[in-house]
Amino acid sequence: MIYTTILVAEAAGIRTITLNRPERRNAMTPEMQDELITAMNEAAADSCRVIVFRGAGEAFCSGLDLAVLQSMENKSAAELHADAERIATLFRTLYELPKPTIAAVHGPAIAGGTGLATICDFTLAVPTAKFGYTEARIGFVPALVSVFLALLVGEKCARDLLLTGRLFDAAEAHRLGLVNEVVPPDALDERVRALANLLAANSPDSLAATKRLLVAEKKAWLDAAIDLAMDASAQARETADFKEGLAAFLEKRKPVWSK
Repeated sequence: MIYTTILVAEAAGIRTITLNRPERRNAMTPEMQDELITAMNEAAADSCRVIVFRGAGEAFCSGLDLAVLQSMENKSAAELHADAERIATLFRTLYELPKPTIAAVHGPAIAGGTGLATICDFTLAVPTAKFGYTEARIGFVPALVSVFLALLVGEKCARDLLLTGRLFDAAEAHRLGLVNEVVPPDALDERVRALANLLAANSPDSLAATKRLLVAEKKAWLDAAIDLAMDASAQARETADFKEGLAAFLEKRKPVWSK
């Protein structure tokens, strides 16, 4: 498979998937989302033992690309729902991967980038890494990330992060349980490698069975929650608040909400 928005490499059974749009702070596009899904499915079917996610350049992932946000104004309801379904597939594929996953977060991981980083089995971050579910700031609904956030931290913490839309650092992410370890920048690569090697030494069948069990325990709830989230995500993109929030963001002004 030839990729244009990500890089895929493997050494000693460790498959590394690197988001590779550094000029756009690795902002997601539909093409990147499709390529990530394909790369994860390939890794699941191949003989690699562990999958590591990284970001090229200064950021891990800055969320959805601005050009993609702008294009939503001209999309039909069916197209908006297809976009939401693609994001749901991306996150669910990551959550249900049968092999251990590690996110090496060396810079900002915002909105969907926070989702990508924290849905991994292990999230290692440098102290200066920033996280945040910032969708409410532009009149959007953090629908799909909210499903997995609630699983990770519980409803009370999820309400805080989703409703305020605030940024938070690696230390707070660690305290909340979204980050496993906060690692000095010059030690991140070594720590990721050590963790990957530790996981790779375990029985792959045992790891896959354990992950399937953890997923199966929540399947019914997850099915229903994701269906609701896809509808909410698509509907939010048609609202006056989203259009105003996006315009305000582009014009670098405070939004004037409809109510």
